[in-house]
Amino acid sequence: MERPLTRNIHPNRPPLTAKEYEMAGGYMAVKQALLKMTPSEVVELIKESNLKGRGGAGFNTGMKWSFVPMGETAPTTKYIVANADEMEPGTFKDRLLLEGNPHQLIEGMIVAAYAIQATQGYVFLRFAYKEAAIRITKAIIEAYAEGYLGDHILGTGFSLHLHLHTGVGRYMCGEETALLNALEGKRATPRAKPPFPQVSGLFGKPTIVNNVETLCNIPHIINNGADWFKSLSYSEDGGTKLYGVSGNVKTPGCWELPMGVSMRELIEEHAGGMKDGYKFRGVLPGGASTDFLIEQHLDIKMDFKSVSMAGSRLGTGTMIVLDDKTCPVGFVHNLEQFFARESCGWCTPCREGLPWVEKILWSIEQGKGASNDIELLFEHARLLGPGNTFCALAPGAVEPLQSALKYFREDFEQHIHQRKCPYD
Repeated sequence: MERPLTRNIHPNRPPLTAKEYEMAGGYMAVKQALLKMTPSEVVELIKESNLKGRGGAGFNTGMKWSFVPMGETAPTTKYIVANADEMEPGTFKDRLLLEGNPHQLIEGMIVAAYAIQATQGYVFLRFAYKEAAIRITKAIIEAYAEGYLGDHILGTGFSLHLHLHTGVGRYMCGEETALLNALEGKRATPRAKPPFPQVSGLFGKPTIVNNVETLCNIPHIINNGADWFKSLSYSEDGGTKLYGVSGNVKTPGCWELPMGVSMRELIEEHAGGMKDGYKFRGVLPGGASTDFLIEQHLDIKMDFKSVSMAGSRLGTGTMIVLDDKTCPVGFVHNLEQFFARESCGWCTPCREGLPWVEKILWSIEQGKGASNDIELLFEHARLLGPGNTFCALAPGAVEPLQSALKYFREDFEQHIHQRKCPYD
């Protein structure tokens, strides 16, 4: 089984230096793209590969790039940005790539920048990823020294200057337009669309924001082709995927596997199944802002279409498992407390609604719930859903809530009727 993203990552050794990365085949994609391909050929190859964004949206990466204005009338200044903010609870896949092989990300950013003719790039990094910051900084310095960053890369007319920007630690910065505001030194609030960042992004110039895992796939597609990339997958979505599992399983972790591997294989084989004395009850398949799925869904493929048809989202592909000894109400309350705290406050439904949801859940968990609280939660889940808020934070926040009410309603009712948490 091929694992292009992680084959050069070893937990017991530091990441490859630029020289070692070159010896392992690194930066070959930069040479291939800059010396033998036009920018439009790079875009078409990525589009053909069916690489979908690994940050959660699942949009075709090449298609996204194709929206950037090109040609003589296009702005001369453009930006490429790696979204390394990774603050989704339960998600830790990008950290593996950032700490384990930073040159892979840099190479992907160089090729992506060439495809859209960007001259400036930023890695927007989560504040808590201290080790990643050290390793990325070192890798950027090495890439400059080897001539892969800077002016006239490989003797061509293409130049790229890359910078590391460490965020101050808000979940909101994971939303691409809020991230761009933060890069500009402004409050991290989302922007109205249109205009989209591909046309008017950072400092009003065309900008592409891609997830770390997305960008790390680029060099391998350039080197091996679209058909190879699609052959790695068990589904119509191309490539491999970094999947994670956390919760009361025997071996929580992160693995690179073919896109479309089943949820059952991930939990029972790679994560070792449930810990002794615990039973599986449900799972958030793609991080904290996705809907619960239950035992009847265990055999679905973990790809964008299959998970969506089951009533949830693939999201980041990092699962959080709920067991039979963990209170679903407390579980969801913990998540809603996080989302309420991380709301940027830009729109009223999110700013006022999420704290109210959190207070209702806290009251139920403490045995002080009222008989109409469940209906109030259903109403909030509807009012905070898609189309009712400025960005996707609140709709994502209520996904675990609305699905918990659907699958675990009896637990909410027991809390209210017994005037206590049955799991205490």
